[in-house]
Amino acid sequence: MSGTPARTAADATTTDVVCLGESMVTFLPSQPGRLADVPSFGRGIGGAESNVACALARAGHRAAWVSRVGADGFGDHLVDTIAGYGVDTSAVRRDPARPTGIYFRTATDRAADIHEVAYYRAGSAASAMSPANVPHEALLAGRVLHLSGITAALSADCLALLRELTAPRPGRPLVSFDVNHRPGLWRDGDASPRVLLDLARGADLVFVGEDEAEEAWGITGAGAIRAALPEPAVLVVKRGADGATVIEGDTVTDVPALRVDVVAPVGAGDAFAAGFLSATLRRLPVRDRARHGHLMAAAALTVPGDLTDPPARDRADRLVALDDAAWGRLRLGPGWTGDDQEVRTQ
Repeated sequence: MSGTPARTAADATTTDVVCLGESMVTFLPSQPGRLADVPSFGRGIGGAESNVACALARAGHRAAWVSRVGADGFGDHLVDTIAGYGVDTSAVRRDPARPTGIYFRTATDRAADIHEVAYYRAGSAASAMSPANVPHEALLAGRVLHLSGITAALSADCLALLRELTAPRPGRPLVSFDVNHRPGLWRDGDASPRVLLDLARGADLVFVGEDEAEEAWGITGAGAIRAALPEPAVLVVKRGADGATVIEGDTVTDVPALRVDVVAPVGAGDAFAAGFLSATLRRLPVRDRARHGHLMAAAALTVPGDLTDPPARDRADRLVALDDAAWGRLRLGPGWTGDDQEVRTQ
């Protein structure tokens, strides 16, 4: 299957991307430090797939989010907030017996020694998603179905659902899969690498970090990752500050990342996927798809939370069209996405 969804006569009204996965209410600290020392928290939302849906909707695409939330105030907040970004939430189901997941995190980088995340998601409404209770007609209604390995880790039923959705079948949408290896979520951590590899091999477009490929599968380098994942039409290997390598068929394209004054390193991977998917839907060349991913990631990196507005499409297109030298001189900091903000170079 091609790595770009085919256009049809119904595209004017068809959903562009359907995203399936758990979103949680996030409690963000009012100051740096250990969770034990933080006096108060602000409320936000967090979820890999809903992050992608929100970014795509703000970028002008028709995006839908499919999930389950509790019949509680946190569920109300999630659905209302995600819908407020322009995302179709009509296929989100309420579970009267299970709660909406929440989590707390410190303000520091995930790589820092004092970084902490406290999840309260065991037994959540989303963990009860299964092939029997998720509306398949909604999942298959888009040109692209976006999934991640996080969902597979939530429960045996969630894994069964992802296995079903990544299985080859005639007429399915283009399946996008972000590996999102999170060892701490798996009930059987030893099984997660094999499971994630199998799911990725069933997808058409795969996003994977070079670091997580090494951690999960013990392989390094885009070539070795491609050898392990020969099936997807498009493989995107994210290399952090070094950029991304896109392999479409046998063609390898390296696209440098941007210099960014990072405010918080959360949400960048989801934003990159959204930018890449946006450009894929527009049938842009490989280099431009990755550059749009880098721009979306830069928008997320320069705000405190997971979500922010991307740059206007015409502005992003102008930056993507720069020659290699000009692209390499860009430096993006807080507020750079505003229409009245100058983009710095160095």
